[in-house]
Amino acid sequence: MSVPLYQAKAEFFRMLGHPVRIRVLDLLQDGPLPVRDLLAAIEVEPAGLSQQLAVLRRSGIVTSTREGAAVVYELAGGDVADLMGAARRILTELLSGRSELLAELRETEVVAR
Repeated sequence: MSVPLYQAKAEFFRMLGHPVRIRVLDLLQDGPLPVRDLLAAIEVEPAGLSQQLAVLRRSGIVTSTREGAAVVYELAGGDVADLMGAARRILTELLSGRSELLAELRETEVVAR
């Protein structure tokens, strides 16, 4: 029995639902990075980063290669970068709407006094 598409999508977004994983994906948009550079950019213990990288690798959203002693990670495809860009645009729109609402609330508060 196959999984319904909506359930597969929910599982995909659940996989993305961790701040360290999102930060890794953001950093990898600019190109492949070794683990040491990811560690330097993300305030997390090495074991924690390793665990989150394993989740991303198992999902197929990132790939890893060994270059000498270093393990280098990169996005598995350009669609991931597109998804991160779309998320940034949506979030920007949502947050700008909130700031407009906050400004409107403050204006009505001053008028009500």
